Amino acid sequence: MSLSHEMTTFIAVSDHGSFAAASHTLGLTPSAVSKLVSRIEDRLGVKLLSRSTRALALTDEGHLYLTRARQIVAAIEGLEAEVSATGTTPSGILRINTGTAFGRHQLAPVLPQFMARYPGITLELGITDHQVNLMQEQVDVAIRTGPVLDDKLIVRPLSLARRFICASPLYLERHGTPLQPSDLHAHQCMVVNGYGDLAEWPFITPEGINRMTIKPAVTCDNADVLLEMALAGLGIVRFGDILVRQALCDGRLVELLAQQQAPDPFPISAIMLPGRNRLPRVRVFVDFLVEHFAEIR
Repeated sequence: MSLSHEMTTFIAVSDHGSFAAASHTLGLTPSAVSKLVSRIEDRLGVKLLSRSTRALALTDEGHLYLTRARQIVAAIEGLEAEVSATGTTPSGILRINTGTAFGRHQLAPVLPQFMARYPGITLELGITDHQVNLMQEQVDVAIRTGPVLDDKLIVRPLSLARRFICASPLYLERHGTPLQPSDLHAHQCMVVNGYGDLAEWPFITPEGINRMTIKPAVTCDNADVLLEMALAGLGIVRFGDILVRQALCDGRLVELLAQQQAPDPFPISAIMLPGRNRLPRVRVFVDFLVEHFAEIR
């Protein structure tokens, strides 16, 4: 039994929380899975799992082993895929994760073109405005807005975007138009929750850039839902152009405080775990995104 197979087994047990659940994924019996994990522990001389009648829990050593095992298995998969990729057509399951705004307004419209180009690839698309752990979720490619702070990840820049403060004509008719940043305190502002910096709106002042903390009347973990609320006249939002560009163009939303708002551009990037970027299905997808954004700039 190879070390990579043992690591894959341990990862499956950790992800599924039991030997029985992992056995279904691995095609082994629960006792065989248990013996493989015990073999690793015997060789290392430490306990990786704390076993009870109700559940399995990682020990401190187990957490360390799991992190390194994921990295090693991903690197091996990437290396083998890179070596065997010559002359082959990219295929397999491609796991993508992105937020609702990018997923709906940028990714979904171009996926038919990508699938037509690479029919051997099957997509698993995760759409959420919560940050996910790429390693735990086994995500191949995630599309993220804003700076990527984890220097262990592989990052491919796709584009730069900017945010607009805006509201619907209906809201402005009912509540008036804010003429200076401080006026926002008397208005119904709405923000995506879970990201503290999205509640800090930057404005130009004589002293420099001032990030004003917004006390929202409405928070939501889904950007598209907040957009629909803004279009219905519920409040003021500050969203990226990938989400509000069309609504601003056709007058369903009106830009506010354009002269006072700081530009504050933010990157859109494809991020990957080390090793995953060398998988043919991942490489062609990221190249496709880079090509697409080059066309729309």
